[in-house]
Amino acid sequence: MTLRAAILLTFTAALAGCGGTTTRYAVPSPLAEEAAPRIASKYGSLEIREISLPTYAASEEIATRDADGAIVSEKTLLWADEPSRAITLELSRLLGQMTRAQVAAEPWPFLDRAAAQVDVRVEEMLADVIGGFQLSGHYYVAPDSGIGGRSGLFSITVPIVGEGARVIAAARGVAVRQLAEQIAREGLR
Repeated sequence: MTLRAAILLTFTAALAGCGGTTTRYAVPSPLAEEAAPRIASKYGSLEIREISLPTYAASEEIATRDADGAIVSEKTLLWADEPSRAITLELSRLLGQMTRAQVAAEPWPFLDRAAAQVDVRVEEMLADVIGGFQLSGHYYVAPDSGIGGRSGLFSITVPIVGEGARVIAAARGVAVRQLAEQIAREGLR
């Protein structure tokens, strides 16, 4: 082994030892026995636009609001997937299960056009110190025909039972499920 190779190997080993452990948290999928409610939709197909999130919520770092009202995050506690992508796919899956419509995230993968597009714009998505996960914003349902569009506000609070990122991830899953149900009941009728 040459001196240069030995120095590079030592330097690489030293750098590897400096890195902290990063932990990623996935939102648990609902269990099969937790059947989604069946909700009739007037649309046979839905395209879910990419979810719009505030900057702090779009980050892979899990954000919380502290006692002073500041939004903080821990660089070593991360979502398992990019939040906008993950929530878009989760909402697509849930709306498909609830409505039995053909549902896909954008870009629409089929040759025919979707009967309607669903656009969700989140204003707030975080856990707070009082033990709740907040999800609020607007949703829009735009039919391909251009007639009969709907919109609505949502403000969902899910209690967080316990501490840590794992329970925050579980609460986010419940909040997105409640959002899907609200969109299906109010926006797709």
